[in-house]
Amino acid sequence: MAFKISTVYQQIFKIWRAKRFKLFVQRLKPLRTASLLDVGGYPGTWTNQEPVVGRIDTLNVHEVAFKQEDFPLHSIRTLVGNGCQLTFTNQSYDIAYSNSVIEHVGTWEDQIQFAQELCRVGRSVWCQTPAFECPIEPHYLTPFVHWLPRSVQRKMLRHFTFWGWMTRPSKAEIEEMVETTRLITRKEMNILFPDCEIHTEYLLPFLPKSYIAIRRCRDE
Repeated sequence: MAFKISTVYQQIFKIWRAKRFKLFVQRLKPLRTASLLDVGGYPGTWTNQEPVVGRIDTLNVHEVAFKQEDFPLHSIRTLVGNGCQLTFTNQSYDIAYSNSVIEHVGTWEDQIQFAQELCRVGRSVWCQTPAFECPIEPHYLTPFVHWLPRSVQRKMLRHFTFWGWMTRPSKAEIEEMVETTRLITRKEMNILFPDCEIHTEYLLPFLPKSYIAIRRCRDE
C-alpha cells in the first residue's frame, strides 16, 4: 500500500500521546533549566512541543539525522548508544525518559538492565510501555497475538495481523519482531522499577493500555 504503517500508528495514538505528554509535565514538573535523556526517542517528539526543559539528548542504537539549526527554540543532541549499557555517570541527567522502548530491548534480563540504567542516570524517571494485559497488541494492532507462543506468532504475523497486511514483512523481519518484542505485566513493572510509582493508562475502564514508571526527584 502507498502509506506507511507508521502513519497509521501516528493517527491512532496521537490523542493518547498528547494526554501522556500533559501528564509528564504535570507529574514531573520539568524546569526550563533541566537536562533530559530520551532513551530510544527522537527529536520530533520534542520539537512538536514548546520547550519544557533546557537540554535534551536523544539516544538510539543507530544514528539519527537532525538539524539543530532548524529548531532554534530547542537544544537537542542525537547520540548513539545502548540503553542497557549507558555510558553516563550516576544521576547525570535531571530526567531519564523513555517511551515505548523497554519492550523492545530483548529478554527479561535485558529489560532489567535497561530499567536499572534508566534509574541510575536520572534523578527523576519516566518510563512508559504497553501493558501485556491489554488484549490489543499495539505493534501489530491485532488482539490476543502477544498472548500466544512465539512459535505461533511467527506463523500468523504476516497474514493474520494488521501489521502484516500493511508491511508485508519478510521472514527475517518477522523473526526480528518476535524476538525483540516482549510486553510487560504490571507485576513485572513493580519489579523493574521498585522505587517508582506505576501509573496505569486505560483503554477502557479496568482495561489497562500501558504502564508508566514515574519517579520524581525527592529533593525537588
